[in-house]
Amino acid sequence: MVDNEEVIREFIAAWSRLDPAELASFFAEDGVYHNIPASPIQGRQAIEGFIAAFIKPWTATEWDLIRIAASGNLVFAERLDRTRLGERKVDLPCCGVFELEAGKIKVWRDYFDMRTYMAGIGA
Repeated sequence: MVDNEEVIREFIAAWSRLDPAELASFFAEDGVYHNIPASPIQGRQAIEGFIAAFIKPWTATEWDLIRIAASGNLVFAERLDRTRLGERKVDLPCCGVFELEAGKIKVWRDYFDMRTYMAGIGA
């Protein structure tokens, strides 16, 4: 039996390695990644490409897990994502809602304020 909460804890920890292939491997083949301010991305290969482009300017990231709750296929994870782009620091409060199937992420919806992120990266 897969522990869905543990899968998401491992996924969150994996972000610090900044490896798009590793991160995409947590998704089902037809998984969906939806940063709510943007359009959803579907399919493991497309998700890997999106993550690679999104994190390209990042030099480091650590995601602090504030609260996590799981019930059946659902896992809710409140986080503070601490990211560095060179010398620039971006601290972004987020809340992720994960739907899992057979130990893989079927759907990930991440909620955050895009203005906070854009201001943090200097855009």
